[in-house]
Amino acid sequence: MSVPVKTNPKSAIKSILNYQWIAMNTGFFLFLAFIAILYIANGHLTDKTIRKINATKKDLKELQFEYKTLKAELMQKSGAVQIENAVAPYGLAVGKEMPIRIQIEKRNINPTNNK
Repeated sequence: MSVPVKTNPKSAIKSILNYQWIAMNTGFFLFLAFIAILYIANGHLTDKTIRKINATKKDLKELQFEYKTLKAELMQKSGAVQIENAVAPYGLAVGKEMPIRIQIEKRNINPTNNK
């Protein structure tokens, strides 16, 4: 029968974390540090992009409000009564009678017989 050997947990940790083991795994620790730096940089880049998107949304909303306001003003100013009032000081008025239609004779012009 084998008897289990009691080991001290502190000595087990000391045997794992010795200088030689740390020196052998330096590359792995540097790799982990590099991954951590990339993770942090990605978080900052994401925050910056979200701030830009929110600023662009705000500018877009302001431009939409300005567009709608200008469109409403144009629709109001382009009404027939508004146009008549605007051109009245220049002596222009809407005609009361129907326009005259001028009839033009149709001529057969043959471009090949021009001599």
